[in-house]
Amino acid sequence: MLKRHQAQTQLLSDVFGAIRRGRLLQPGDSVGVCVSGGADSVALLLLLIELQEKLGVVLGVVHFNHQLRGKQSDSDENFVAKLAAKYDLPLHVGRENVAAKAKREKANLEDAGRRARYGFFARLVEEQKLTRLAVAHTADDQAETVLAHILRGTGLAGLGGIHPTSSHIVRPLLQIRRAALRVYLKDKKQSWREDATNRDTSKMRARIRKKLLPLLEKQFQPATVQHLSALANFAREDNACLDFIAASSASARCNRENGAISIDIPELLTSPQGTASAPAAHDSPGPRGPRPLRLSKGGGLEPTPTQTRAITRRIIRQIIHQAKPQAGQLTATHVDAILHIAEHGENGKSLPLPGGMEVRRERDKLLFRAIPNIANKIAHPAKEFEHHIDFSGTEAIIRVPCLACVFRLRMIDWPPKRGETSTTGPVLDRHALRLPLVLRNWRPGDRLRPAGHRNAHKLKRLLNEQRVSPREREGWPVLTSAGSLVWARGFPVAPEFAANDRTRVGILIAEEKIS
Repeated sequence: MLKRHQAQTQLLSDVFGAIRRGRLLQPGDSVGVCVSGGADSVALLLLLIELQEKLGVVLGVVHFNHQLRGKQSDSDENFVAKLAAKYDLPLHVGRENVAAKAKREKANLEDAGRRARYGFFARLVEEQKLTRLAVAHTADDQAETVLAHILRGTGLAGLGGIHPTSSHIVRPLLQIRRAALRVYLKDKKQSWREDATNRDTSKMRARIRKKLLPLLEKQFQPATVQHLSALANFAREDNACLDFIAASSASARCNRENGAISIDIPELLTSPQGTASAPAAHDSPGPRGPRPLRLSKGGGLEPTPTQTRAITRRIIRQIIHQAKPQAGQLTATHVDAILHIAEHGENGKSLPLPGGMEVRRERDKLLFRAIPNIANKIAHPAKEFEHHIDFSGTEAIIRVPCLACVFRLRMIDWPPKRGETSTTGPVLDRHALRLPLVLRNWRPGDRLRPAGHRNAHKLKRLLNEQRVSPREREGWPVLTSAGSLVWARGFPVAPEFAANDRTRVGILIAEEKIS
């Protein structure tokens, strides 16, 4: 009995620690726990109920009925409804005939279900019924995902597997084994629903779960799941770092004109340190593998052509991500085709791209733009800018010519020491921020939860309430951290990023007009 109690205490501690370390939830959040009726999601609900007071959050239950298994799907919904009633929690239910949706869209059934489910989640946030949704992906799910990506073919981004946070979605159980959750439920004498489709080994995910992972754990490495989970963590960190380097490089080298982005081809094919590489060169591996970084004549590190090419590929992806007017998946084949135009293409050569984009070679430049008939349908802000901020020192200075102003982000001790320069202006908690840190113009759909507000609101609504006219709000500056809105001009810092009693290093934001 004592061991069971200790195991429950440890599990609660592990989940609470994951939430705190990852800043997955903040006090005051209205959290919808996504419960399918399966063991993992039921365990997540019970764990968060036990941690609710400690976390300072408000809980609700969310269920989506895919209507794929007839009466079984309805029974799952009834089970979840009774569970919500048992703990006196509000219930949010969505329903859609996913099979009909997949047929109508000529899509994969699993993909159609995922889009329907996550679309429902997004609407709950959009309608301000919830601020966060917690889903029950486990360490086992992470391992299965990484293996599936490896088997299908993947790069560094795919090795990152499932992310702990994605917009309003949080995953507190990514470091928890599935077996531990079942032990927890049995100790609580809590039943759950079994989905027979999870045992269908005609599907790749089920074969990995039922056959491949047990084989690896039994005959190769007992800690396979933990090692794959650690690999995913490292891959996400490295991928984010490389994306930041590429985004910073793209921001410094690209020009924006009339909604299009252009870049000089020699600049595109040059390393971030400024060392040009042969356009089509590929480093041939030596007897002990690829060549390492070389020392330049000045004694600095000089990337090899292969290393330069890796950054070039990411710069291309960053440009298209920033410029495309609609959704579309860019593949490695597209990137290779763009590189071919840069290295060997004739003047005037163009290529259509996903997301309503095209790339065109104009002498020694590549021009990325929305395909004209699509561009005419999309309204672009009159003032656009995007600056990735790198704190290599104690101050970052960002000039924004279209606003005729300079932003200074300065690190300061917090609380301020006596006699220190005035700290008038918004102050961020340095350690709450994550890369990439970006100063840009506001965009439709941006949402901010300023201090003093319980929920996030569309920035457009907040600007309307402040009586900021449409013309004045063009190019309105905002600051984002890893994609989340941290601050917007004229508003308090979002509470989860604001300096507080625990802050040791603050970042002061100051805006100065260019004379």
